[in-house]
Amino acid sequence: MTFKETIQQGIPSILPPKRAYDENINHAPKRKEILSEAEKQLALKNALRYFDAKHHAELLPEFAEELEKYGRIYMYRFRPDYKMYARPIEEYPGKSSQAKSIMLMIQNNLDYAVAQHPHELITYGGNGAVFQNWAQYLLTMKYLSEMTDKQTLVMYSGHPMGLFPSNKNAPRVVVTNGMMIPNYSQPDDWEKFNALGVTQYGQMTAGSYMYIGPQGIVHGTTITVLNGFRKIKKSPNGNLFVTAGLGGMSGAQPKAGNIAGCITVCAEVNPKITQVRLDQGWIDEKITDLDALVSRVRKAKEDKETISLAYLGNVVEVWEKFDEEDIFIDLGSDQTSLHNPWAGGYYPVGTSFEDANQMMAENPDLFKEKVQESLRRHAKAVNNHTAKGTYFFDYGNAFLLEASRAGADVMAENGIDFRYPSYVQDIMGPMCFDYGFGPFRWVCTSGNPEDLAKTDEIACSILEEIRQNSPEEIQQQMADNIQWIKGAQENKLVVGSQARILYADAEGRIKIAKAFNKAIKRGEIGPVVLGRDHHDVSGTDSPYRETSNIYDGSRFTADMAIHNVIGDSFRGATWVSIHNGGGVGWGEVINGGFGMLLDGTKAASKRLKSMLFWDVNNGIARRSWARNDEAIFAIKRAMEHEKELKVTLPNKVDESLFNNP
Repeated sequence: MTFKETIQQGIPSILPPKRAYDENINHAPKRKEILSEAEKQLALKNALRYFDAKHHAELLPEFAEELEKYGRIYMYRFRPDYKMYARPIEEYPGKSSQAKSIMLMIQNNLDYAVAQHPHELITYGGNGAVFQNWAQYLLTMKYLSEMTDKQTLVMYSGHPMGLFPSNKNAPRVVVTNGMMIPNYSQPDDWEKFNALGVTQYGQMTAGSYMYIGPQGIVHGTTITVLNGFRKIKKSPNGNLFVTAGLGGMSGAQPKAGNIAGCITVCAEVNPKITQVRLDQGWIDEKITDLDALVSRVRKAKEDKETISLAYLGNVVEVWEKFDEEDIFIDLGSDQTSLHNPWAGGYYPVGTSFEDANQMMAENPDLFKEKVQESLRRHAKAVNNHTAKGTYFFDYGNAFLLEASRAGADVMAENGIDFRYPSYVQDIMGPMCFDYGFGPFRWVCTSGNPEDLAKTDEIACSILEEIRQNSPEEIQQQMADNIQWIKGAQENKLVVGSQARILYADAEGRIKIAKAFNKAIKRGEIGPVVLGRDHHDVSGTDSPYRETSNIYDGSRFTADMAIHNVIGDSFRGATWVSIHNGGGVGWGEVINGGFGMLLDGTKAASKRLKSMLFWDVNNGIARRSWARNDEAIFAIKRAMEHEKELKVTLPNKVDESLFNNP
C-alpha cells in the first residue's frame, strides 16, 4: 500500500507479522513491577479491546510478554513500516488541511532524530509520550485522515475517543493527558494507571504534538545562560557552565552554551544519547576520563574558548572532581529528568548505567535509596562550589525538590524556601515571563528549508521594526531575540521539521503571525503551524518553575492554565491540550498548550489576533495581580493598546504598616 493508504487503513484487519526488538534504538527502561495479577489481566483486556476478537488468542501471549519484559504494552507488532518524519503537508491524506497539519506534527514528535524512545512513542523526558501504544497511533491517524472541518477529535491520554460533530471554528483536536483525580496523582499512580493503559504522561509538548526537537529548549537555555552571566556581572567568554543531561530537552544545553559563548561541561550517563548528540553536532567533544576533563577545561579557560564538552559519566563525579582540583565554576545547574527520579530520570553515582537499569526494574526500593544517596552527595558538592562563589540555579527539573525529599542540605535558613533560586525566580520570570515574553514557535508545513529562511527574514524584520518604538524595559529582550534569529541558520538548529522558535510578547507574536499569513496568501511560503512551549507566560501553573516567582500564595493554584486552554479553544486554536505533569513531575504542574494552522485566509488572520492576544495576556494579568512590578507595567501597556481589555490591578500595601508595634 501507499503511505496514504496505510494511514487510511488504521489498525489493519490482517495482523502484520511479529516484529523483532531493535537493539540499535534508544529504548525506554523497563518500568517497575506494580500491577497485581488481577490488574495485569485488566491491562491485557484494555489492550485487546483495540482489536477484533478473532485476533485475541494470538495477541494475548504477545502482549503479556511485553507487559512482563517492559512493564508496559507497546504493541511493537503494529509499528508502521514507513519512515517516521514530518512530511510536506500535501502528502497526508484527508479532507481537512488542519487535520493534515496535526498528522505532520504527530509524526515529527516520533521522528527518530527527534524522539528519545521512538519505539515506545516517547518524545523526551524519559516518559513524555505521544501515545501509550501503536494501536492508538494508527487509529488517531485514520481519524485525522477522515476528519472534516465540522468535526473534533477527542483524545483521552493518547486514546482517540472518536470524532464528534462540532463546527469550523472549534478546535479540530482536544487533547488531555494524565488528568487524574488529585488524590491519585503520585508517581506510583502514574506507574500503575499507565501500565493499565488508561492514562499517560504527556510531558509539556510531547503529548500535545508541538515538540520541535531540542531547538525549543536551546533558545530558552541560551537566554537563561546569557542572563545568568549578566546577573553575576561576567562575560560568558572563557567562563564555565556545568550541568547534566543530554536527553530530549537537556541535550540542548551544550549548543546553547556555545551560542552564549561560554565553556560548557555537560555530564550524561547514557552512552547512546551522548553519541547521538555528538553525531548531531550538539556537543563538540566527548570525554570519558575525569582527569582528561580537568585538563581540557583548564586549557579552555586559559585560551578563553567557546566549547561544549560532554562527560560520559555521572555529574556528581564532575562536581566533586572540580572541587578537589579547584576548578572554578561560574554557573551551575542540572537538567536531568528529576521529575521522574525512580524510572530513569536520574541515575545514582557509583552504579553503571546497565546495572542501574536492572536495579530500577528488579529492586526499585534499593534504586530509590541509591538515587537519594546520590542526591545528597550531589547537593553537598554543589554547596562546596557555591561557598567559593559559584552561582547555582535550579533549572525547574525538580532537582532541589527531590534533593530536599532525600534529606540533602538544600534548604534556606527559614526552613521553608530552597537555598538556591529557580531560574524562573531569578532570571526568566522577572526578565521575560512578567513582560509577556515566551517561546513562540512555528513549523513550515512544506518541509522546505527555503520557507523557513523566508519566515526567519520576516520575523527578524518585524522584531527590528517593533524594537524602534519599544520601551527601555524590554529593549534587552528584543535585542537578544534579533541576535538569535539572525544566527538561527548558521547555528543549524533544525532537527526534524523545518521549525523555529523565538521569545516574543503578544505584540510580536501577532505581528509576526499576520506577516506569515499574508506571505502564505501571496504564495511566497506554504502553510505554517504556530505553537509554543507550555513553558510560557500563561500556559503553565508550576510552583517550582514557571510560576515560582509568584509570591502572593497562589503559585500552587492551577486556574491560569485551565483558563488558558479554555480561552484558546473558543478563540480559534486548531488544537488545544491540557496536561497533568511536565518537566517538574506528575502531580506537580498543570500545562496548557495549543497549535494553530495559518493558511493565508481572512479567517486565520482573525483567529490568530484573538487567540494570541489572550494566550499571553491571560498570564500577564495573573502575574500582575500577584503584585509583580514587571507584569503590572506590561498589562497597563496592553490596556493602552487594546481598549477592550480591562484588568483588575492590585493596590500596593505600605510595608511600614506591618513594622509598627
